[in-house]
Amino acid sequence: METALTRLVGVRHPIVQTGMGWVAGPRLVSATANAGALGVLASATMTLDGLRAAVREVKARTDAPFGVNLRADAADAGDRVRIIVDEGVRVASFALAPSRELIAELKAAGVVVIPSVGARRHAEKVAAWGADAVIVQGGEGGGHTGEVATTVLLPQVVDAVDVPVVAAGGFFDGRGLVAALAYGAAGVAMGTRFLLTSDSPVPDAVKARYLAATARDVTVTRAVDGLPHRMLRTELVGALEDAGRARALLRAVRHAAGFRRLSGLTWRQMVHDGLALRHGRDLAWSQVLLAANTPMLLRSAMVEGRTDAGVMACGQVAGVIDDLPSCADLVERVVREASELLTSLSHRETTG
Repeated sequence: METALTRLVGVRHPIVQTGMGWVAGPRLVSATANAGALGVLASATMTLDGLRAAVREVKARTDAPFGVNLRADAADAGDRVRIIVDEGVRVASFALAPSRELIAELKAAGVVVIPSVGARRHAEKVAAWGADAVIVQGGEGGGHTGEVATTVLLPQVVDAVDVPVVAAGGFFDGRGLVAALAYGAAGVAMGTRFLLTSDSPVPDAVKARYLAATARDVTVTRAVDGLPHRMLRTELVGALEDAGRARALLRAVRHAAGFRRLSGLTWRQMVHDGLALRHGRDLAWSQVLLAANTPMLLRSAMVEGRTDAGVMACGQVAGVIDDLPSCADLVERVVREASELLTSLSHRETTG
């Protein structure tokens, strides 16, 4: 199934596996790439050496194109960009809009730049700066999310920019891919659907908790880091929402220290990243500090398997997913369903 996205990045199918912290490592990314979709490494939770090692491991597992996702506002973003360039990574994606300078540096090295956006104005800005494509996530998506549904946001962005648009938020099957194409998108990006595959490194007990969830079990909360964050409603989420300010700050300081040790960041770099998070948002300093909760609480669930003490980020589609296919089977199924649906629709039109 050829689209502007497949031509741009060199994959066989217009499907992107998003960069999920602690989840989108070499195992999942290489499996996705070998299936013909675009796998994206999540680098924000990796040290610089860890990122370089992860990139090389993916390259050892597949010859197919893949990408690396990074925070454009991180203190060491420039170092991570240099690793991407040095290692010949095909795609750089960003959780936040990269600067004009970062885009120019990557494009000069032949790297395809695909930022993720949650608003039309952000898409217009990065497209004007030279981004090759954009991933637009509607409110159904997991992790940090906005309030506008994909079905409203997607056509706005498609009409506003002249670069390929990839739709994210609410996609898990071939019907969704066809719907996105009908809106004018060049493909879909899926996080939760790839998290719930047999190739995902997430512990089995955590996957079972996701599979047991209904759509009503997925919520949006500000209790973790002060920003709207879509995840499963668990006992921990309830405890965080009920916790007083003092207890929440104490927890945040402890998790900040833990993440500093794991990430290799200095306190100064973490303060820099906190300032970047606060920029342009009406966040109190206490909320900025609470942002340190996110990586460690995600790690508790996604790495350690502690559903009682970790955050389980996910999109609303978690409530309708009930199996754990391999990445190869998932991609083949989505493309087959989409092709059959397009053929059926074409047949109805001609026989009418």
